[in-house]
Amino acid sequence: MTKVLVVDDEPSILRALRINLTARDYDVSTASDGAGGLAAMARDRPDVMILDLGLPDMDGTEVIRGVRGWSSAPIIVLSVWGAESQKVAALDAGADDYVTKPFGMDELIARLRAAVRRASPAPDEPVVTTGDFTVDLAAKRVTRAGDGDIRLTPTEWQLLEVLVRNRGRLVTQRQLLQEVWGPAYRTESNYLRVFMAQLRRKLEPEPSRPRYLLTDPGMGYRFGA
Repeated sequence: MTKVLVVDDEPSILRALRINLTARDYDVSTASDGAGGLAAMARDRPDVMILDLGLPDMDGTEVIRGVRGWSSAPIIVLSVWGAESQKVAALDAGADDYVTKPFGMDELIARLRAAVRRASPAPDEPVVTTGDFTVDLAAKRVTRAGDGDIRLTPTEWQLLEVLVRNRGRLVTQRQLLQEVWGPAYRTESNYLRVFMAQLRRKLEPEPSRPRYLLTDPGMGYRFGA
């Protein structure tokens, strides 16, 4: 049973989401403020969080940053704020999706299912094979045919793992910095340049012309395989 944490200060929304999600066989817990949400996240270890940005004790983006310091569980943001800047701030902080109030329950449930599906490692694809190396996500190993293991530092592995799990999709610089180094490093883009250069030297057949560790200038990186 998928565990869902709903954090919202509106009792009517908490009640509606609890009833609708429970009816669809989700295990639901709730919190009415940011501090309670962070405590429930650590205590209950839900599979996904549904989070309102307009909380009484702290901005929802601070909750996202707090969660992203230790958890990669999907976060779906709910808010009446429709401005692009708030949406971008929430996504940059580490949210996975964004739904504006008022919302349709069917749409929210569909987005919830998609978020959980994306976060779950594909059972038939624990190993990603390219023409030059193989990444075993379960064993946390990278190997090259004929050469055996490619030795990566823990930080290099974390960076590669985030990219591989999002293969084919753009991962923003801020997301990478936050997931690998933590919220305090979200603007340290020089870290990415250094470690991406190291990964390319170890994995790419021609590091100056990468085939797998690709740069989207000014945006972020993606893994192409």
